[in-house]
Amino acid sequence: MERMLIDVSGMSCQGCVKSVTAALTAVAGVDKVEVSLQSGQAAVSCDPSLVSLGRLTEAIEAAGFEARPAP
Repeated sequence: MERMLIDVSGMSCQGCVKSVTAALTAVAGVDKVEVSLQSGQAAVSCDPSLVSLGRLTEAIEAAGFEARPAP
């Protein structure tokens, strides 16, 4: 498993955190998701042979939030 960090903007409440978590959890190859409202980041443990960082950001954006790889 690999850990990927993604900056997420547009979250304002725990409902947003749940939406982002659900969107990422639904992606094939994702093992564990931790989303922090305070830091505005999502930490995703996943199998890099099954899922890419681009696919994860697409899932977040499809849920209505902005996403980019964390520096």
